[in-house]
Amino acid sequence: MMDAEATDEQRYPTLSAEGRQMLQRLREHPHAPLYRNQSGNRLLADEVAKVRAFEDAVQSASIDWTQDRPPAWLSDFAAQIFRAVPHYRALGSAPASFEDIASVSRADLSADIAAFVADSAPLDRMMNFRTSGTSGHPLLLASHPVVAASYLAFHKRALRRFGITLLAGAGEVGVVLLGMQRKCFTYVSVTPTMNEAGLAKINLHPDDWREPADRALYLNDLRPEVLAGDPISFTELLTLGMTWKPRALLCTSMALLPGLRTRLESTFECPVLDLYSMNEAGPIAVFDPAVGGHVLLQNRMFVEILDENDRRAPAGGRGEITLTGGFNFCLPLLRYRTGDFASLDCSGPEPVLLGFSGRPPVRYRSADGAWLNNIEVTHAFRNLALPQWSMHQAADGAITLLHAGGASAEDDIRSILERLFGPVPLRIGALPADGDKFVQYTSDLADPAA
Repeated sequence: MMDAEATDEQRYPTLSAEGRQMLQRLREHPHAPLYRNQSGNRLLADEVAKVRAFEDAVQSASIDWTQDRPPAWLSDFAAQIFRAVPHYRALGSAPASFEDIASVSRADLSADIAAFVADSAPLDRMMNFRTSGTSGHPLLLASHPVVAASYLAFHKRALRRFGITLLAGAGEVGVVLLGMQRKCFTYVSVTPTMNEAGLAKINLHPDDWREPADRALYLNDLRPEVLAGDPISFTELLTLGMTWKPRALLCTSMALLPGLRTRLESTFECPVLDLYSMNEAGPIAVFDPAVGGHVLLQNRMFVEILDENDRRAPAGGRGEITLTGGFNFCLPLLRYRTGDFASLDCSGPEPVLLGFSGRPPVRYRSADGAWLNNIEVTHAFRNLALPQWSMHQAADGAITLLHAGGASAEDDIRSILERLFGPVPLRIGALPADGDKFVQYTSDLADPAA
């Protein structure tokens, strides 16, 4: 939330003298970047206590439902949504069967977001977030300071899975969020539930710094406990020569290849967590190599795997990840289609998303006429340290692969694609460095749906 007209007292209602010193340090450090925006936690004293209690509850909560045995709260939640959310209230009462509720998508929210905001949402405390995504449906999302602060509960739950309990407190920097774009929202803040540990969102693009070398000097001096970013910003981080070793890296927004994960873990000597998170729902799951998939994080989120007709996929079947519940009380979700695909394994102690793939699957045609799923391309790239790529097949079969891995990766990419597809026309180039989002896999072939 951008609030350039607000004062520090409004941005940080519980700010102490130590917290103010932290903000000053982050902003006025001799190697600090150009901070282009201002934002704050907005938490009132009673809300800080509420968020702390929520964090404690999330750490000990279990997720023990299955597709055939939904959570006990599901029916009451659906009935409440049909009473309290305009879109559903206009449809009448909730169907007797949960599975008869029609799903909604990002396009529905984009068309009329107000219809999906709960009547009980406190308008005087509401925050709005804009998100573009890659689906062609930009969103203005309703949220609240308590909701924004509650993300940390699920990050802590994910970190605890890897044996990490956050320790940063007063006078220390807890988290630095990394971007790598020509234009990036950047700001400083403090985290009240961590005794005002510092928080900063920075852009690693050299244009935001007086000197490129300041990037490593700033991070080395801040000594953040955790760094959060995406494969693009982490790839840039690898070039800085930073000597500080954070306790963990949190990777969000894009697919993280095992090759890049291995390089990051080796360089920074800490776990790299691959989080499945989205603005509409917050942190949903974290990848755990021990179970081979993304383990769900939210105890008040029910996940279904649906086909195009709103039917649940059979056990182990792939389909669209669809969400019900969540912790954003301004924007409760009811059978919300994410646009992401996976299968769901409920055979163990907790539900796990297997074979996760952002956006619908696409198939490609090789030189001999055989069809290949886009997931096969991702698997073939697994040992490359590619932060980002897009692949398109034209109607004549020619393939264009654009990537952000640098010129040194081109030979390996060409070799892999030639093994997969045979002698098809192939063009490999660099992704535009403009920070825009894009659809990773596309095709002009007839019937490309996998």
